[in-house]
Amino acid sequence: MSALTWITVGSLAAWVWLLLGQGFFWRTDVRLPGRTPPAQWPSVAIVVPARDEAEVLPSSLPSLLAQDYPGRAEVFLVDDGSSDGTGDLARALAAEHGGLPLTVDCPGEPGPGWTGKLWAVRHGMALARARTDAEYLLLTDADIAHAPDSLRELVSAARSGGLDLVSQMARLRVATVWERLIVPAFVYFFAQLYPFRWINRPGARTTAAAGGCVLLRREAAERAGVPGSIRQAVIDDVTLSRAVRRTGGRIWLGLADRVDSVRPYPRLGQLWRMVSRSAYAQLRHNLLLLAGTVAGLAVVYLVPPVAVVAGALTGETLVLVAGAAAWAVMAGTYVPMLRYYRQPLVLAPLLPFTALLYLLMTVDSAVQHYRGRGAAWKGRTYARPEATP
Repeated sequence: MSALTWITVGSLAAWVWLLLGQGFFWRTDVRLPGRTPPAQWPSVAIVVPARDEAEVLPSSLPSLLAQDYPGRAEVFLVDDGSSDGTGDLARALAAEHGGLPLTVDCPGEPGPGWTGKLWAVRHGMALARARTDAEYLLLTDADIAHAPDSLRELVSAARSGGLDLVSQMARLRVATVWERLIVPAFVYFFAQLYPFRWINRPGARTTAAAGGCVLLRREAAERAGVPGSIRQAVIDDVTLSRAVRRTGGRIWLGLADRVDSVRPYPRLGQLWRMVSRSAYAQLRHNLLLLAGTVAGLAVVYLVPPVAVVAGALTGETLVLVAGAAAWAVMAGTYVPMLRYYRQPLVLAPLLPFTALLYLLMTVDSAVQHYRGRGAAWKGRTYARPEATP
């Protein structure tokens, strides 16, 4: 057999494994577990780190202030050095909409070794400790809109399951052509890397969270030393989940039904920066891992369509059939995510093209890192974290 035949058969074998052996990552039915309302509702502090979020705040903050929660809840919005009037706008929205109490404060510039978001979270948690006896912390991004019962459902799930961290991956906005091509695939690739079913097993080694919506028990946060123990993390959600699990915490992650991101990414450049700013950090700034990732993406996602074309042109039946089968399995596993995002299923066969874009974004992330512009976000660039002794 030719080298292309071997590679194509290997790609098909990889897809059979991904279909059956990777935690059924492609299924989208992992939603909040059984939710029995507690006899007594615990107090919750909602911490919202915000930097230059005036564009999205009118669509997100009122949804937090309007939470229909039977217990005590308070919102702490931390204005992380915004230049667009984020803090003043938050106060105006609270005055207009009412609802839960809102505190707006600014922590100043991040301390040495801290990323901006985690510095803001640290400040918000300190405010919550000083002003409330909150048993839970809801860490949610400024671009996330919550249904009125979101907090109630999260707390019920945490209490019912004895969970220390409950995280929902917010449904991202999908409106433009580029968002349709890239956003559902972003969640699909995340689930492939971190299968939700594996994460949700007690004591599992695989762990992750979605930073846009994390309900965290305060005792678990203190036990894990959060956020100080993860202060340098660029991918803060996954690092947070590891810190909680390492100290014995129970974790749950799944897809959201009524928690949505309102941030627009209408152009390819915006989506590119969203992915590339942290892709190389995900690979621990390791060139060998980068090379392996690029090779893996090429074999798994790019070989099938290439094999179909090559097999059709050369008459190599095995290459054609194996490539078509691998491509069909790939597209089939993508269909549930497209349905979750209410997108046309005709996009499923285009997944190799989207994977090529992600491959290029990952390479670009490494290039930017070595040019000193890695992990850049909203005017700040973060160096590679120092090794922990």
